[in-house]
Amino acid sequence: MARLSDIIEDFIKEMLQETHESELQIQRNELANQFSCAPSQINYVLTTRFTLDKGYYIESKRGGGGYIVIKRVEHTNDNSLIELINDRIGDNITYDNAVLIIDGLKESGLITQRESEIMKIAVNNRVLGSIEDKNKIRSEILKAMLLVVIG
Repeated sequence: MARLSDIIEDFIKEMLQETHESELQIQRNELANQFSCAPSQINYVLTTRFTLDKGYYIESKRGGGGYIVIKRVEHTNDNSLIELINDRIGDNITYDNAVLIIDGLKESGLITQRESEIMKIAVNNRVLGSIEDKNKIRSEILKAMLLVVIG
C-alpha cells in the first residue's frame, strides 16, 4: 500500500501534467483537507519531493488565503542546464545528493532510465572503493557524464 506522501506527490504531479503548464498553484489547506491530513504533511511532501535537485521550484505566498506555486524548472538552452549542474554539484557531492540530481533529470526527461542507472553505478561508494576523497571524484565523474549526455 502506498504511503500518503507518495499519494500526495503523485496527485500533484498529475495536476502538473494535466495543466500542460510548467507551473501549478495550489492551496495547502485545501489539499490537506482533500487528503484528510495536516497541512504540515503537504509541506513535507513539497520540501522533500519537489526540490530544485528534482527539477522543481516552490514559492509560498502568504495572505488572502495563501497558496503555493510549484514550478517545473525549464531549461531553454544547454548552457543554463550546464550552469545549474555545475552550481548544484560543485566541487564535491555525496552519493545521496548525486542520486537526487540524477533522479530529477530522469524525471524531467533529460536522461533515460538506463542513463540514470549507469550514472548511479558510476558514482556509487563501492565503485569508488578506497579513493580518499570520494565526494570530489564523484562530483567530477557526475559532471563529466552529464555534460556528455546533455551536450
